[in-house]
Amino acid sequence: MLKPLLIEIGVEELPAIPFLQELPNIEKKWSDILEKNRLLCNFELFYTPRRLVLWHREFQVKQENSEFEHIGAPKKIAFKDGVATPAAASFATKCGISVDEISFKDFGKGEVLYYKQQIVGLEAKELLNTMVNEFVNSLSFGKSMRWGSRSDSFIRPIRFFSMMLDSEIIEGELFGVKSSNISYGHRMESYEPFSFSHVGDYFCKLDKYGVILYQDERRKRILEQLKNIETKHNVQIELDIELLDEVVAITEYSTALLGKFDEEFLELPPEVIVTSMKANQRYFAVYKNGKLANNFVVVSNALTDDFGYIISGNEKVLRPRLADAMFFYKNDIKNGLRNDGLKKLVFVEGLGTVYDKCEREVKIASYLAKKLDVKETDILEKAIMLSKADLMSEMVYEFTELQGLMGYYYSKIANNDEKISLALKEQYLPSGENSELPSTIFSSIVAMSNKIDNLMALFSVGKIPTGSKDPFALRRSALGIVRIAIEHKIDIDFKTIIEDLKINYTNLDTKLLLEFFNERLFKIFNVNPTVLKAVLSSGESNIYKVYQKVEALNPVVESDNFKDYSATFKRVANIVKDVDLNSDLNVNSSLFEQVEEKELFNNFEKIKATNFLSFDEELEALFSLKPQLDSFFEKVFVNHEDEKIKMNRKNLIAQVYLGFRNIADIKEITI
Repeated sequence: MLKPLLIEIGVEELPAIPFLQELPNIEKKWSDILEKNRLLCNFELFYTPRRLVLWHREFQVKQENSEFEHIGAPKKIAFKDGVATPAAASFATKCGISVDEISFKDFGKGEVLYYKQQIVGLEAKELLNTMVNEFVNSLSFGKSMRWGSRSDSFIRPIRFFSMMLDSEIIEGELFGVKSSNISYGHRMESYEPFSFSHVGDYFCKLDKYGVILYQDERRKRILEQLKNIETKHNVQIELDIELLDEVVAITEYSTALLGKFDEEFLELPPEVIVTSMKANQRYFAVYKNGKLANNFVVVSNALTDDFGYIISGNEKVLRPRLADAMFFYKNDIKNGLRNDGLKKLVFVEGLGTVYDKCEREVKIASYLAKKLDVKETDILEKAIMLSKADLMSEMVYEFTELQGLMGYYYSKIANNDEKISLALKEQYLPSGENSELPSTIFSSIVAMSNKIDNLMALFSVGKIPTGSKDPFALRRSALGIVRIAIEHKIDIDFKTIIEDLKINYTNLDTKLLLEFFNERLFKIFNVNPTVLKAVLSSGESNIYKVYQKVEALNPVVESDNFKDYSATFKRVANIVKDVDLNSDLNVNSSLFEQVEEKELFNNFEKIKATNFLSFDEELEALFSLKPQLDSFFEKVFVNHEDEKIKMNRKNLIAQVYLGFRNIADIKEITI
């Protein structure tokens, strides 16, 4: 029999950010518990800041009956001369039966102990309270709290709790709160609870008491209201999705309102205003004609017909926030962009100060500039020595997420070279998987210098990521270097870089760092992993060339005829496995006895003499040797009795192998 089931867990206001971080896991956790208890069904999760609701339109009131097969030891071991051994007794105990009730079954390898247990399904109401407690205890929100005299904890105190199977209250208790048919509406509607007689009554009364339970409905309502504000006032509202998620989570009855702040604050950099409004007040930024306007949108949780006092109240709250920001900004301008304070700011224990870090980055930048033939070394050094100076500013002290960006603004005010200012702004890019990248080679050198030092310095003092832990975001640093090199087609060899610069880092395990870096490449390239492995096995560590080779090789590997190619070229690799590939590998054409040797040699010589414009062209030419190789393997006996002819033939195949390995070690590829 199926009945509707409502579970409501009522709490004091949930903090939005930890709740939203756990939200993607909540449905899965409840689904797993349903499945474990053989009550799996479709359900919906609803939430407001004061409640979590699990709604099941059709819920099994009882588990299905089931069967479970117990299989034990072979009969000949469990019974000796018809007498039960301890193995049989143990099996009977496990099954909850007597030895006489044991049966036997042959699964093809002789009879074994066997018992089919009939399991009678339990009533769902006998299980639900345990299930809900297990579910709640499985939720992970980071910090939790205790309340009253309780020793257990949750993200917020639980104040009301309901488990209703249609019109029946299921007995149970959660954190000391008994299951009931009592709930609460919006606080501005009433502080008193309301009762409901069945699950349908719950939804009707919740709506009557001012709560929009469905988060998707609240989201839709907010978006429609934002659109109306844009149309009515001829403005554009920046739709920050993370902020939208947050305001959906902290409101039970959402109303978007347009507020205003003093125009004088527009002197601040736009990002400062937007950050202050979002971080402190959860306001949406408003633009007019492409520029930040002196307006904001607040999403109210109030139930009222007059929102004037709410708008004015939010305007009053915002003003001192922006006044503080203006004070910080003007103080920072007066003090100037200076880096001397960095000498007192510790970077990481064992790695000196942030000023020391900048000096290490200068060495890296100078090295990269020489490699990339960038001449502006003077302003490059200045850019790096100023790159962390805004960490000492009052603005970044207040809003750490503005580091780099404030350096950009303060550098422009100081009339520094535009390349310097832009590099300060872009030094931390990319900041995420889909983030923008530095826009110029100059900025890229500054950004890569920062990331290379992060990797080399932190590896040198043992701050190496383990498992999912990466407190210094070194994986992101490695991925950033790769993305920048690919985007700007920068020829840099990471292995050579760390070998050449390791003198600046004590106790650096370059092999370990290179392995870590190469592991990141597998996260970047969306290809058969063995394709990348084949390229890396060739000894290539120039990031952009790795990318080019992977891009050239992958379509060939994905083609329908690669299996045929693979068989031929793996045979090439097998023949030369005992050849010293670092030797001269001289081929004497006068020792050729068969036409197949000559054809392969002549075709390969033409390929060697060609200056290819791309790895695609080179690969195409190399793979065109397949007919000659197949003929060679079919007609030519490599292990000739004459040692000179034998080595001549092996050297020829070895040269072909090395021609391929210049791009990738084909034998590493599996499909």
